[in-house]
Amino acid sequence: MSAWRQAGLNYINYSNIAAKILRRSLKPELRTEALRRDDSHVRITPWTDGRPAHLKSKAA
Repeated sequence: MSAWRQAGLNYINYSNIAAKILRRSLKPELRTEALRRDDSHVRITPWTDGRPAHLKSKAA
């Protein structure tokens, strides 16, 4: 069994922790560029009856 699984983590959590540690260990000139990649943008689309809710309302 994997060490991260024994620790009670899923792979996504394990991967995020490893990425943060790696970014912190970089030289300062490389760290700022790598920290910019740490930001993420998420768009949530609500679904109703098998279709995106905002698209369904426009078509109706």
